[in-house]
Amino acid sequence: MSGAEIKVDEFTPTLVAIAARLTDMSPVFQDIGEYLIDSTKQRFTEGTAPDGTAWVPKSQATIDAYRSREAKGGNAKIDFRPLFGASGSLSSNILYEAVEDGVQWGSNMVYAAVQHFGAAAGELGVTSSTDKNGRPYTVASPWGDIPARPFIGISDTDRETILADLSEWIKDGS
Repeated sequence: MSGAEIKVDEFTPTLVAIAARLTDMSPVFQDIGEYLIDSTKQRFTEGTAPDGTAWVPKSQATIDAYRSREAKGGNAKIDFRPLFGASGSLSSNILYEAVEDGVQWGSNMVYAAVQHFGAAAGELGVTSSTDKNGRPYTVASPWGDIPARPFIGISDTDRETILADLSEWIKDGS
């Protein structure tokens, strides 16, 4: 039998360096977090879910509510795109946190989950109060059905990019 003799001692420094890099992968996860923010914000521009399906358009009731507020001089510019309200807060508040062994990203807006997963009218409860004239009123939350419009997730392109970033980082650390 022909062969070659390999001594583990020859590889120890390289294996130790690889192990050290794999215990704290936060640098590559920071890069991936930045990428995921950009990719998620691009979904708002395109109006699509991570799987490429188009978001359900705004309902006529929502458009009418914006028009009513606008007519009353309120701060309610009408943006007909799904998930774009008067403030644009949801699309601009996409954040990430990278740690040694992963990255999380999403939105810190209180209504982000409802917009992402959807909700049935009244599913979040009912609020009772009085108006400025002392008259009682009750409001269901949400006041109408909100269809799911997923914006957080990994598309096929995202997956390929993340795998390429990880491979490159493991290979040469850049």
